[in-house]
Amino acid sequence: MLRTACAEAASWPDHIRIAVNVSPVQLKCQTLALKIIGALAASGLPASRLEIEITEAVLIRDDEAALAILHQLRTIGVRIALDDFGTGYSSLSYLKRFPFDKIKIDRCFIGDLAEIDGSSAIVQAVVNIAAARNMTTTAEGVETLEQQELLRTLGCTEMQGYLFSAAKPGPEVRKLFGPRPERAAAVA
Repeated sequence: MLRTACAEAASWPDHIRIAVNVSPVQLKCQTLALKIIGALAASGLPASRLEIEITEAVLIRDDEAALAILHQLRTIGVRIALDDFGTGYSSLSYLKRFPFDKIKIDRCFIGDLAEIDGSSAIVQAVVNIAAARNMTTTAEGVETLEQQELLRTLGCTEMQGYLFSAAKPGPEVRKLFGPRPERAAAVA
């Protein structure tokens, strides 16, 4: 799956990244970094355009082994995102100990943003923590313009959800980028 994702993303514009979820089982594999290097090399995708998403459940099982692997991935230039933040056994110590580039705020905090007793204070706190640690934030499950505007006001740096697009297969994603200019051929 990783090889397929990297190959697909290599056909996208150079400023677009691809995010791939990694399971707890995969993160236990001591050769994960080598497998990722192989997928990047086979596809020609720069490591900086690959983002690995992990959930907190991955960290709870064996955080020392996970930490070592995440540092290997960061060394080769892969970005690391903490997915579904706030839904599991959220520990702020994870944000300090692990090399995250991004915190993804779970959709359960987005649906009631506009309500008086909604989650806006929680989202604001996560955005502030992320900003203080030089991480970006992605709000998941954005479905309305009102949510989008509130998230902008709260300082959320990225958003995803049906407001923008439903999930699509690779060929349909490429169409979203429009025509891609041909790369200039090198002359020897």
